[in-house]
Amino acid sequence: MNAPQTSEQITDAIEFVGPVEQLVESKNFTGIVETLAPLSNEQITALLERLSIDERAIVYRLLPKDNAIDVFEQFDPVLQRDLIQGLRDAEVATIFSDLDPDDRVWLLDELPAALAPRLLHGLSVRDRHLTSEVLGYPRGSVGRRMTPEYVSTRADATVGEALQRVYAQLDDAETVYTLPVLDDSRRLVGVVSLRDLLRYSAGTGGTAGATGAADVPVSEIMQDVSAMTAYETAEAAARRCAELGFLALPIVDREGRLVGVLTIDDAARILEHEESEDAARQGGVEPLRRPYLATPVRSLVGSRIVWLLVLAVGATLTVQVLSVFEATLEQVTVLALFMPLMIGTGGNTGNQAATTVTRALALGDVRPRDVWKVMLRELGVGVSLGALLGLLGGVITGVVFDPSVGAIIGLTLLAVCTMAATVGGIMPMLARAVRADPAVFSNPFISTFVDAAGLIVYFMIARAVLHL
Repeated sequence: MNAPQTSEQITDAIEFVGPVEQLVESKNFTGIVETLAPLSNEQITALLERLSIDERAIVYRLLPKDNAIDVFEQFDPVLQRDLIQGLRDAEVATIFSDLDPDDRVWLLDELPAALAPRLLHGLSVRDRHLTSEVLGYPRGSVGRRMTPEYVSTRADATVGEALQRVYAQLDDAETVYTLPVLDDSRRLVGVVSLRDLLRYSAGTGGTAGATGAADVPVSEIMQDVSAMTAYETAEAAARRCAELGFLALPIVDREGRLVGVLTIDDAARILEHEESEDAARQGGVEPLRRPYLATPVRSLVGSRIVWLLVLAVGATLTVQVLSVFEATLEQVTVLALFMPLMIGTGGNTGNQAATTVTRALALGDVRPRDVWKVMLRELGVGVSLGALLGLLGGVITGVVFDPSVGAIIGLTLLAVCTMAATVGGIMPMLARAVRADPAVFSNPFISTFVDAAGLIVYFMIARAVLHL
């Protein structure tokens, strides 16, 4: 997997979108080739992402084979699927066979089920076997994102023998910088870096000296390793890989036998995908999974309409609350002026808490069993925020309107902030406990709940203060 595109590369590529679209429309294929020639693969990727599906297929066919494979690997899986649908079978087969096994599986997850057997059948026996191994793990697991193409060594092998294995598999392995070390039963016992192997091979490490350094057993220079099983979530494994700074995280089966490795670039890709998904759902939309300009309008509508309908239904709770307290509003019309303040403050407080806790869950800072600790912390935060806002709002409102109205506003802000922060903190925890996406339970639903509950608290306090 290649490095993410920088903002400068994307900006430079966008400047070519218009000219390339005009060249495609005029069928000036020579001009397209000349335009793309000075661009890097990263810039070509950014350019193609901003073309329509048909234009992308035409331009992609004009790329040299080596560039085409590299560009294809940089696409998101959804864009890879779109491009596959616009290419001929022979072109698809060539691209598919040149992908790494884990990248093939990522693409197969996006393709129609009927197409997968046909693509797999066109692979060599070795590639089909490796791809089938990865496909055998559950969706969402790290086993489905690991690469089975790695270089390993035995604990009783020498440094020289380990280096020979590296040289022999340079063309096939996805990474050679970290070598898992195995025992006789293929169980993982440690890792050794290519840097250490080269250091000892050159005679600059340990006490073996230049003449015997290559005969040093790998067991003497290997390091302990933190592995994960193939059935754990890809997000958890990616975060572990990033946190530990591993170039490759070993992946084992339930018996501790090595089955693959998760490389740091794949870990970064997984984290980018998950964080984009969480950010979208916290805003009440489904993730696009394509660049914005490459997403059809109907997909943009589809990503938003479901959530808008859900939130609209939820908003009927607010309408019901207002109908119940209609008589109170008729008696004290000034209360209507502060309804947006109550709703907005409660929603914002709940969203802040939910976003903070959701992020803490993703990073592993808290777990579902910490729900009581989180609730108490957010309760304290809510009381503190509510006291500060309530004091300020109550004093200002009391001076401008009436002391009794100021008391209502102050007490309501205290109650609403306390309730919103507490609910916003525990909702993501409850979602994780029932194996749901915490982001789904966060901002949209919390806002709807706090709107209705906050108005109830507001009018109940108003009735008590004003003796209505």
